[in-house]
Amino acid sequence: MSRIKIIPRSVAQNGKAMALALPKDYTDLAVRAHDRVVALTQPHPRTAAMYDLVMRDVALAAHWNLSNYTTVGKLGYNDHGPIHAQVTASYAMQMMTLLVEAGVPFDVVESGAGDSLDDAFLVTLTGILLHDIGNSLHRTNHEAMGVILAERVLSRLLPNIYPDIEQQTLIGDFILSAVQCHDMNPAPLFMEGALVAVADGCDMTKGRARMPFDLGKIDIHAVSALSIEEVNIKVGQGMPVEIEVLMSNSAGIFQVEQTLVSKLIKTPLAKYVTVRATVVDGFDAFDHHGTDKRIINSVMLKDGRLQPVNGKA
Repeated sequence: MSRIKIIPRSVAQNGKAMALALPKDYTDLAVRAHDRVVALTQPHPRTAAMYDLVMRDVALAAHWNLSNYTTVGKLGYNDHGPIHAQVTASYAMQMMTLLVEAGVPFDVVESGAGDSLDDAFLVTLTGILLHDIGNSLHRTNHEAMGVILAERVLSRLLPNIYPDIEQQTLIGDFILSAVQCHDMNPAPLFMEGALVAVADGCDMTKGRARMPFDLGKIDIHAVSALSIEEVNIKVGQGMPVEIEVLMSNSAGIFQVEQTLVSKLIKTPLAKYVTVRATVVDGFDAFDHHGTDKRIINSVMLKDGRLQPVNGKA
C-alpha cells in the first residue's frame, strides 16, 4: 500500500460547493485498461514480460504516487499517476496494433536497435508507463526530470529482457527519448515517441484532460474538459487509425484541439492517424434539461485542421 496520501482538490468558490465534480473512483477504468494491455501484448513476449516487471516495481509505484501528490494535491491538476499511466498505455497499444496491421514501419526496428516489432512495442509501452514520473519532483521541467528517474528504473529492469549491453542501451535510449518528448518539448522524432505523446493526449474523458484546469471557476478549460465523454481507437477511413472523441457539449472541441490535435500534427503519426470529434445525444455533463445549443455536430482532422464533416458544422 502506498505511503502517499493525495490531498483532494477543492471544488468550491466563495465558500459554496459547485455543481461540477469529477468521478472519484477510477479503479474500474484502470482494470479495463490493464486487461486490454495484457491482451494486446500477449503476442509480444518481451513486451509482456516488461509490462509485468514494470507493474511489480515498487520504486516505480512510488514515483507514480508522488507524481499524483505533486500534481493533484499541490497544484490542483488532474491525475498524473498510475491510472493515467495505465489508461494511456491502453490507448498506445491499441493504436500501435492497428498501425502494425497496416504495415506502418517503426524506428526501433528500422534503426536496427530492435530485432522485431516486439522491441518496438516494448519501447512504446515502457515509454508511456514512465512518461510522467518526473512530476514527482516538480511539474516544471518534469520531462527532463522524468528522463533521470526513468533511467534508474530501466537500469534495474532492462537487463532482465536484454542481456546484450549494446541492445539494452539502444532500447533504453529510445524509451528515454519518448519520456523526454511526450509533452512536445521537443517534438518526438521517432514513431514510438510519437505514440507516447499522442496516447497521452487521448486521456481526456470526463475531466481527465491533460491540460490542467481549475474546478473553482467556470471557464472554457473546465467546461471543455468535462464535455469529453469517450475516446475510442478505431480503424480509420483512408487512415490506419482514427481517434474518435464523443462529446456531450460543443465546447469539447477546445479540449480536442489543444490537448490532442496540437500534438498529433507535429509528430510522425500525422500521416497515419486522424481525429473525429462528434457531439452525441444522450450525454449531458452540466444539467438535465438538454439546453446546450448544438453549434457543432462532427469535425474531423484534415490538412492539419479540424474541419466540419460533409460541410456541416
